[in-house]
Amino acid sequence: MSKRALISVSDKAGIVEFAEELQKLGYEILSTGGTKNLLADNGVNVTGVEDVTGFPEILEGRVKTLHPSIHGGLLAKQDQPVHQRQLEEQGIETIDLVVVNLYPFQQTIAKPNVSFDDAVENIDIGGPTMLRAAAKNHAYVTVVVDALDYERVIGELKDNGHVSQDLRRRLAAKVFRHTAAYDAYISQYLTQESGEENPERITITYERKQDLRYGENPHQKAAFYRNPLGSEFSIAHARQHHGKELSYNNIKDADAALQIVKDFDEAAAVAVKHMNPCGVGTGASPEEAFQKAYEADSTSIFGGIVAFNRAVNKATAEQLAEIFLEIVIAPAFSEDALEILTKKKNIRLLTVPFDRHVKHEYLYTSVEGGLLVQDQDRYTLDDAELRVVTDRQPTEEEWAAMKTAWKVVKHVKSNAIVVADAQMTLGIGAGQMNRVGAAKIALEQAGDRAKGASLASDAFFPMDDTVEAAAKAGITAIIQTGGSIRDEDSIKKANEHGITMVLTGVRHFKH
Repeated sequence: MSKRALISVSDKAGIVEFAEELQKLGYEILSTGGTKNLLADNGVNVTGVEDVTGFPEILEGRVKTLHPSIHGGLLAKQDQPVHQRQLEEQGIETIDLVVVNLYPFQQTIAKPNVSFDDAVENIDIGGPTMLRAAAKNHAYVTVVVDALDYERVIGELKDNGHVSQDLRRRLAAKVFRHTAAYDAYISQYLTQESGEENPERITITYERKQDLRYGENPHQKAAFYRNPLGSEFSIAHARQHHGKELSYNNIKDADAALQIVKDFDEAAAVAVKHMNPCGVGTGASPEEAFQKAYEADSTSIFGGIVAFNRAVNKATAEQLAEIFLEIVIAPAFSEDALEILTKKKNIRLLTVPFDRHVKHEYLYTSVEGGLLVQDQDRYTLDDAELRVVTDRQPTEEEWAAMKTAWKVVKHVKSNAIVVADAQMTLGIGAGQMNRVGAAKIALEQAGDRAKGASLASDAFFPMDDTVEAAAKAGITAIIQTGGSIRDEDSIKKANEHGITMVLTGVRHFKH
């Protein structure tokens, strides 16, 4: 009895050549619909599935292969007499190899303005059923879902006359990963369309983008995965123009820089080290913004990552080339800028589309034995109800400085304090166990520049010691959350020193 292969694919790349090789090896080819027509048109001898089942396609092709003549052939244990006797009684022949890929549901829902009906019609039923059946029975059946595996399967068939148990098991595992991901896209889409929040179960799926040399430290293994339907405004979907592959820490720092710079409308440059900004500058041009970011902390920026929200031009590239940087991210690089920066062997140059950062995504944080899920922190000062609670009102310059500091402090690890003027950060205190400790770091870094500057806090002041420290350094304006039972102490202290204070009612913890 000749072996039989069932082929039914949506993505037809390479399938004709694969079927031709199978036919040369003595396989009978079974197929359906468009795949059958393509193979026949290219000279492959094909038996239609309807000829095997004795049943035509019905319901506009929704039912083709859901039949015992197909699934009995896929699920039978070929060395078990009881199974063989039942197949003979029913006139069913075994199927030895299955090649199936699925309706393009993922690509369908990625289309702008896709209709719900079109999405549902692209939910494959027969394909996953055949794949799962064949994968379950991989002790006897070879199942292929990825065209990249065609060559390897043919190679083993030619060399050994059969596909090894090891490869069959690997291919089966790939099938279940594939169908699990496929179902995840469907469940996510239908959950979103139904407006359901915090469902009883979530299944999320990512595709491997690259293997990484190591993780956060050399002894940790790591890889980088991306969401194929995720935001294009992301490091996961960035285009790399120059430099070696990104490392684990590069990716995390680059993402941090991107999240900060997108909050600015004016030209901005953000320098990041170890997930925290070390300098943020704004200006009339990218080169002016970068100069401010550099001046904010010219020591910490060394070996850092810089993100721009404007295209990098020649003048900016000349500045960047003067120092060692790991990565530069921007919407674009001019040809002159690329010519300058690509002379530096170790710098990575990435572009991301800044016009596509409005897509809503959840944040997932792994904890031992579980997963935390939350919305992204998209709250801005435009959403807040600002209250001036001191005797003195802020000047226009102080308002501008507070807004700059507030945009940045949102992205600094808590407890966080940022000192800034209208165009740049002057001092950043990050990740301290107490708020006044963070303030002392930021104020010390700012030094004399703190005189006349503004200070932002990511949460309320539990007592008035931070205001006292700010006053001693020369701070004239403070923006903070408010809501402490001792707010009045901080307000009183601000009034004593002539400091204007604005409460936002919004906390920006970042852990």
